[in-house]
Amino acid sequence: MQAASRESYKLGAERLDAYVRGTEASAVASTAADLLSVADLLRREPRLRRALSDPARPGADRAGLLSEMLRGKVSAEALDLLASLVANRWSTPSELLEGTERLGVEALLASADTAGDLGEVEDELFRFGQVVAGQPGLSSALTDPIAPVGQRAGLARELLAGKARPVTISLVEVALSGFGGRSFTGALSRLVELTADRRDRQVAYVTAASPLSDEDERRLGASLSAIYGREVSVKQTVDPSVLGGVSVRVGSDLYDGTVLRRLNETRNALAKR
Repeated sequence: MQAASRESYKLGAERLDAYVRGTEASAVASTAADLLSVADLLRREPRLRRALSDPARPGADRAGLLSEMLRGKVSAEALDLLASLVANRWSTPSELLEGTERLGVEALLASADTAGDLGEVEDELFRFGQVVAGQPGLSSALTDPIAPVGQRAGLARELLAGKARPVTISLVEVALSGFGGRSFTGALSRLVELTADRRDRQVAYVTAASPLSDEDERRLGASLSAIYGREVSVKQTVDPSVLGGVSVRVGSDLYDGTVLRRLNETRNALAKR
C-alpha cells in the first residue's frame, strides 16, 4: 500500500481493535463475515471501488453512498467500520479493496483470539497447506482458475468439516479468493504469518529431509527467537530431496544449510572450471 492507504487502513484497524474489546467472539466473527462479503462485492464491481475511493468526492459523501447501499444488509458494527474506511483517503481503488479484505481477515483473527483458538487456527492453516501441497490432484482442483471460487470453497469446506475450526475454514476461503492478489499457496502462507503476528510471533518455515525431533525444533526456535527478538513459530516441511541438513526461511531471510544446496554449489563450481 502507498502511504495514504496505509494511514487509512491503520485508522480502520484501530477502530476494529476498539470494537473487539469487550465483544464476544461470535459477534466479531459475524462482523468479519460482513466485512469479507463487502470485499467480495468490491472485487466484483470495479466501478463501485472507483466511486468509493474517488479523491474528488468528500469522504463523508463516499461514506454516505456506502451506508445507503449497505444499510440493512450488514450489521451496524460492520457498516460503521466500513464507513470509516471509505471516508478516509485511498491511493488507488485496488488498495481500498485490499484494506477492506485485510480488515475482514483481522476481524476473523480477533474472533479466534477472543475465543482462545488463535494457535490452533495457525496450525490448521499450515497443515491444510501441507495436505494440499502433497496431493497434486487436490491442489489442481483448489487452484483451477476456470472453476468458480464458490465451487472450490465448497470442496475446501467439505474437506475441513469437523477437522478445523470455523475461522480456519473462513480463512481458507479467503485464500481461495486470492487474498491480496496472491496465489492460493501464497495467500495461505500470508494468512499463517498474520495469525502468528497477532500472537506476537514470527514464522520460520523449515525444510528438512526427515522430521526434526521435538528437542531439535525447540532449540531451533530458541535460536531464531534470539536473532529476531520475538517468539518464533516453527513450521516443518519434510522433503527427502534435500538429502540432509535444513533450510530455514523467516520473512525474506533464507538460511539454506541443506546437502542439496552444497551439492549444487559444488556442481556449479566444477562447471566453471
